[in-house]
Amino acid sequence: MSHKRIPKRKAVIAVGGVAALGAAAFLLPNANASQTDSDDSTPRTFKAADVPGLSAQLRARLGDTFAGSYYDAAGRRIVVNVVGDDESAMNAVKEAGAVPHQVRNSTGALETAARTLRTDAAIPGTAWSVDPRTNEIRVTADSTVTGAGWDRLESTVEGLGSGMATLKKSEGTFKTFVSGGDAIFGGNARCSLGFNVTAGDGSPAFLTAGHCGVAVDQWADDENGQPIATVDQATFPGEGDFSLVKYDDPATQAPSEVNVGGGKVVTIGKAAEAAVGQQVLRMGSTTGLHDGTVLGLDATVNYPEGTVTGLIQTDVCAEPGDSGGSLFSEDGSAIGLTSGGSGDCDAGGETFFQPVTTALQATGATLGEGGGQATGGGQADDQGGGQAGDQGAGQAGGQAGDQAGDQAGGQAGDQTGGDAQAGGSGLESSRHGQRRGH
Repeated sequence: MSHKRIPKRKAVIAVGGVAALGAAAFLLPNANASQTDSDDSTPRTFKAADVPGLSAQLRARLGDTFAGSYYDAAGRRIVVNVVGDDESAMNAVKEAGAVPHQVRNSTGALETAARTLRTDAAIPGTAWSVDPRTNEIRVTADSTVTGAGWDRLESTVEGLGSGMATLKKSEGTFKTFVSGGDAIFGGNARCSLGFNVTAGDGSPAFLTAGHCGVAVDQWADDENGQPIATVDQATFPGEGDFSLVKYDDPATQAPSEVNVGGGKVVTIGKAAEAAVGQQVLRMGSTTGLHDGTVLGLDATVNYPEGTVTGLIQTDVCAEPGDSGGSLFSEDGSAIGLTSGGSGDCDAGGETFFQPVTTALQATGATLGEGGGQATGGGQADDQGGGQAGDQGAGQAGGQAGDQAGDQAGGQAGDQTGGDAQAGGSGLESSRHGQRRGH
């Protein structure tokens, strides 16, 4: 592969990406090794990727007594909520190696409450998701919800009953993270590429946010360049925020990896569902790499453009231009695509993500070059989808390994316009037409 010199201006950006990576790395010792204790009564240690699979098994076994689950990152335990004091259900959770937690609200009751919110309080500037750690619905209103709107929301939450939902005010404004006025490499907005995929017809493509796909039909990898990719499918608003964009050249090489700056990449080997309590990393064209925690699942966000359902809620920051960027885990799993939220990377805030597993299922695409299927069960292997061996703390929780060298030239690429930055954004190309996803 031909190397490409990084222009001086972009080299500065790449150095900044490495600094951010070091600050955000969070790999815990032995975090990728699940263990089974010899004493069956002692809770096992798990990876966050194990949560969806184990939860599905226990939900099928426990029925209505199952009330959600979450990941205790500090103890590396899976906590399973059990309604009431059903001793047999508690024992079933223990036998599975998880920690039972007695709660009041059933999954059905929480789902009914969420439907009530959708019917009675779908006010622009509001959002909600189920938080299994509190066994309540987390309801948030941004700074635009005032007066009669606030009174209506507050009344609806109170009407759900005691202990069913919590309501808080956000200082920011819920919005999609498109950067208005800046080029999206061919449009009037800037977004970030999420993950390279293979479309159902075998052609190379990538996933990004749906609101990016409905805003711009064709994308270029240079602010003033010719389009290199065309939107094939886009969903926004409604049941998700994702789009599938096909590269115009069928010979385009689209590696399944995330550029984390400085020539370092994280190999993405699979897609996985998020788990509440899981630690995650986000890359975007504006702010580069940031880390945080999953706060809620199946989130509903009422953007000014309309309501979007089925999202992941996190405390990871993001800013305009980060839309569509990749959310991934320390084991190299693709988790989400940046949708929107409130706040910024100075003050913080809430950010919502489109689950990658849902986007793949809806578009018929597969992750990377056809080799990475969605792992809906979340059962990760210790290989992390083929991550590199040198897992240093300054390399996205140990994922990137020492993958500079030959990859650095192709990764830094032709990132013109300040939009496809080495901090993990947009589209990137080498002189020989290789397209690299961030």
